[in-house]
Amino acid sequence: MAKADRLERLDIRRAELEEDYRAALIAALRVTAGGRWGLFDHQQDRAARAKTAPVLAQLDELAEEIDTMRDTLGLEPFDLHPAFLAARGKPSADAVGEPKQAKAWLERLGADAG
Repeated sequence: MAKADRLERLDIRRAELEEDYRAALIAALRVTAGGRWGLFDHQQDRAARAKTAPVLAQLDELAEEIDTMRDTLGLEPFDLHPAFLAARGKPSADAVGEPKQAKAWLERLGADAG
């Protein structure tokens, strides 16, 4: 019974961390949708990277903790973080800018840009 209680508490904590991750990502996306470049690293600019580094570090840390919990609980890996990471980097020539990309992500997550 103690193990079941421990796993239930772990699952509750996992859900809380996933919500924290989602909230942090949405906050960062709203800033980007408002015109601040750097979250998606399209321009690969050092100054923009430095400004977004704390946000990215927070997201990485949360995702790692979530994946550890999911592994312990026998759940599939957390898919939002790898999807976000895959969207970062040098874009194709016909790609939209970071603000439009952020707005699309906010739509995808069911959050408004405002």
